[in-house]
Amino acid sequence: MANVAKKRGRPAKAKTTAVKAKAGRPAKKAGRPAKAAVAVTVSPVVAKAEAALVKAETAVSNVAAKLSAAREKAAAAAEKAAKTKTAAAKRTAATAKTKVAPLAATAKAARAALAAAKQELVAAKRVAKLEEVKAAEEARLEALEAKLAEAAAADLEKAVAAFTKKWQKVRSAADAKKIKAASSKAKAKLAAATKAAGVKATAAKKAPAKAKASAKKAAPAAGGAVKRRGRPPKAAASAPAAGSAPKRRGRPPKAAAAPAPAPVEAPSAE
Repeated sequence: MANVAKKRGRPAKAKTTAVKAKAGRPAKKAGRPAKAAVAVTVSPVVAKAEAALVKAETAVSNVAAKLSAAREKAAAAAEKAAKTKTAAAKRTAATAKTKVAPLAATAKAARAALAAAKQELVAAKRVAKLEEVKAAEEARLEALEAKLAEAAAADLEKAVAAFTKKWQKVRSAADAKKIKAASSKAKAKLAAATKAAGVKATAAKKAPAKAKASAKKAAPAAGGAVKRRGRPPKAAASAPAAGSAPKRRGRPPKAAAAPAPAPVEAPSAE
């Protein structure tokens, strides 16, 4: 077998069929989603005008075809009459020619009717557009009214909440004052009641001691008169002795001079 000669240098890179993605560019974003198809409502007036227009166009097309055929027939009959110069050919050419004029008049009337139908359609579309704008404005006003009503309800709720909070704050302060005053009164009453209860308890404790002291004082005077409070009563005046003169008011009379005592005799010595 023959040996394959080796190539010098770096080995050749393997070819890749993969396409390198461009770096630095983000992937394309998906476009906006297609809007949902809105059902288009055609005004009855516009629909009627469109139907009349289609009818007028059909009439014009039919009359135009008949007129074209009549003209071709008349031209052919005239050409034949000119070649043959016979009476029959001339009569046929004359008859064909007479049929062209009425068809031409009919075609003219049809074209006028078509123009009128087009004008009616334009007017109907204007009226429909006006009604559409009117309906859109009414819908916009209704939406605005609903939005304003919703906003008013929300604002009213906020205002009521704010007023309620403020009112509750004022009411709580007033109630706190009343409760504080009532609490002070209750404390004062409780203090007075406590003080009165303490005095009564002290008096109750002292009552037995006072009773004992009173009993001790009353024991020596047993059988005697019971002492009364206050000043002692005045002693009753003793009844005047029999034969004594009653006392006179005023200054008492001067006492009579006492008689001189008798001389004492000296004892005699026996």
